[in-house]
Amino acid sequence: MQKAVRLEVFSNIFSSVCEEMGVVLRRSSFSPNIKERGDFSCAVFNSKGEMISHAANIPVHLGSMPLSVKPFVEEVPLGRGEIGVVNDPFRGGTHLPDVTLVKPVYAGDRLLFFVAVRAHHADIGGASPGSMSSQEEIYQEGFIIPPVKFTQEVFSLLLANTRNPQERRGDVKAQVAAVERGEKKLLDYYEKYSEELVAYGEELIEYGERCMRMVIKSIPDGAYQFEDFLDDDGFGTEDIKVRVKVVISGDEALVDFSGSSGEVRGSLNAPISVTRSAVFYVFRCLVDEDIPLNRGMERPIKIVAPEGTVVNAKPPRAVVGGNVETSQRIVDALLGALSKALPDKIPAASYGTMSNVSFGTSSFAYYETIGGGMGASARGDGESAIHAHMTNTKNTPIEALETYYPVRIGRYCIRKGSGGKGRFKGGDGIVREFEFLEDVVVSVLSDRRKRGPYGLFGGDPGLPGKNIRISRGKEELLPGKFRCIFKKGEILRIETPGG
Repeated sequence: MQKAVRLEVFSNIFSSVCEEMGVVLRRSSFSPNIKERGDFSCAVFNSKGEMISHAANIPVHLGSMPLSVKPFVEEVPLGRGEIGVVNDPFRGGTHLPDVTLVKPVYAGDRLLFFVAVRAHHADIGGASPGSMSSQEEIYQEGFIIPPVKFTQEVFSLLLANTRNPQERRGDVKAQVAAVERGEKKLLDYYEKYSEELVAYGEELIEYGERCMRMVIKSIPDGAYQFEDFLDDDGFGTEDIKVRVKVVISGDEALVDFSGSSGEVRGSLNAPISVTRSAVFYVFRCLVDEDIPLNRGMERPIKIVAPEGTVVNAKPPRAVVGGNVETSQRIVDALLGALSKALPDKIPAASYGTMSNVSFGTSSFAYYETIGGGMGASARGDGESAIHAHMTNTKNTPIEALETYYPVRIGRYCIRKGSGGKGRFKGGDGIVREFEFLEDVVVSVLSDRRKRGPYGLFGGDPGLPGKNIRISRGKEELLPGKFRCIFKKGEILRIETPGG
């Protein structure tokens, strides 16, 4: 009993460090994307780079953050006081706008822990303001940072490659402040608890493994298959397949994506880090214990994702949409497979797209995701107008958006009737209208515009989404993925799918 109590105490200690790093980042940052939407994640790792604790931030970062720390364990060792930086999706990142800072925590000459903070920057260079349009190569998506030590020279290079260097400077400095706070708090706890802090970090990882094995063991043994599709890549490739087979054997799971579509020309290619995150998110949702996801929870799960497919792309493929769109479809496919084993526990498909909107000029950029309807389950209706699954961000308040940028929000409401009907109803999506007060370049990266999210056990699918340009009172239906100029006074209406 005493050990169980201590485990709970130290679990909360590590979680509190992650949460406090997040508070520092959010209060110190400049951009609405970080300050208002909370598009960031904070985590603590042991000296081997294994995750001990991850705050309840962005699920798409869950399985990829450890891969960002790994290079600083094996390739670019960090000394006391040094900070590492990386955003390369093929070296542990997710997509280029997500910049990760990593800081070691030393007591004297002994390395105890690492802390890491990942934040989505509203612009990281590239072809389009906001760095979130569908491109053909990663080089068009923005400034690539391999795992390197964060120096003033590296900082200067980053700022020289973005459209709003003042905002980037403020956000990166906020990340520095966050990892420094994480380092200080862990050292304070180490001074109080000494080796017990390190030992319980390892015990939490072991406990996470035991919890996950118990959950997997509760799923009936067998092979469960499902497939779902992305609409298109914006360059002519349609019906992009994500196929998964989940094999449960005792207390272990095999997640096999063989049969998924090959890499595509557009940006819907997901690096393996993103696929890992989606898989571990789904299995973490099955755990009732209130503990953060850590390295132990990953151990009973084996992932097979053939190289050169849309779920394990290789450079120089474009990947910005793999992080935000393909990750959602991987979750949909996994939940569809698991629904055959756990029909009373798994919900029908949620809206399945982050409906990414970015706009700007050569001097500023804005980015946001828009929520939708959650899928219903055997327990009740799905929630309406909410961020679900791999995003988990908040909305940008209209007041903040209109204060910072030349835009007016003319309409922001629930899209009534967009949720699928059934014994329990899918949640409704969102309608959001942007009226631009000056000429801007607009990029939208969205999906579920051709087919709605699937229903389960006889329930209806949700309505697909719509992207609409309104100019002088005339409406024009736009594709799911586009980049174009909106003139002053023109309106972009986004209608997101229901669950």
